[in-house]
Amino acid sequence: MFTQKSFEIFSIDGLEARMAEIRSEIQPVFSEIGQKLLTELSAKISNQEFYFHIAQHRRRTANAPENTWSAISTKARGYKMEAHFQLGIWEDYVFIYLSMIDQPKKQKEYAELLTNLSVEKMLTEDFIISKDHTKAEVFPLSAFSEAAERLGKVKKSELEIGRLWPKERFDGKEDSKILAEMLETIDQLLPIYQKLMEV
Repeated sequence: MFTQKSFEIFSIDGLEARMAEIRSEIQPVFSEIGQKLLTELSAKISNQEFYFHIAQHRRRTANAPENTWSAISTKARGYKMEAHFQLGIWEDYVFIYLSMIDQPKKQKEYAELLTNLSVEKMLTEDFIISKDHTKAEVFPLSAFSEAAERLGKVKKSELEIGRLWPKERFDGKEDSKILAEMLETIDQLLPIYQKLMEV
């Protein structure tokens, strides 16, 4: 599980130095939790094969990443081309999202479906959304409808929906509780995900 050291990594200066710590400290946690999320998904959607990916940030040449993430998708060679699940970390929180980022192939179809879905009624009120995977800012669930509409109208718009866990909770005392909440987050998002995969 993540620890306070996981969050401190984002204070390290320099691309190489920060990436070295991300690889040694954060990515093994992604793998550990990711396998549990993968097992959960595979049990719930048994007729679909899922693949686990870890962001490598290979295109970066100068700036160290301000966040990092892993993803679960139905594609072996990537994840951004479709709606997918993300487990990631910023300097002050960990998140799990159902993500539509970087102009997925069915962006307009996703937007149309989500605009007509009463998402606020399908999820508990502690869910939040992100409109840009490169920014730490999040918005309440009440902002979902507007963001879903924007996804259909603005080519470069993004939409992620899920939960976050503030870094203060990662003191080693709540690890099993946090993991249970993560699995439950996937479970709550599954009906939405399944509808997205049908479009």
